[in-house]
Amino acid sequence: MSEARSFRDLIVWQKSMDLTKQIYLVTRSLPSEERFGIISQMRRCAVSIPSNIAEGNKRSTAKDYAQFLKVASGSAAELETQLLLVRDIYQMPAENLLILLDEIQRMLQVLTKRLLQPKT
Repeated sequence: MSEARSFRDLIVWQKSMDLTKQIYLVTRSLPSEERFGIISQMRRCAVSIPSNIAEGNKRSTAKDYAQFLKVASGSAAELETQLLLVRDIYQMPAENLLILLDEIQRMLQVLTKRLLQPKT
């Protein structure tokens, strides 16, 4: 199905793992009153991206794999929204995270499209 032997070989998974680690670090600087609000939400969305890539990679069909990539893409869109909110509300610098997230979103689109292309 995929040229990668393992999800760990996928650049998009590696980049999303890096993004997740960065989200955990930057959310430490947000106010403690956000612990059960935006911090928790951002961390869950971030973790969802590489988790769904990994789970999809282990599915038996390209269609199933693509569905998990779509879920990962949805989580990426949620995370983008949350990053924009904390940037605006708390003046947290988010540009580098947004750039990395955009790259991940584009990679997910390409991989999904490739999985769903008819085999010739």
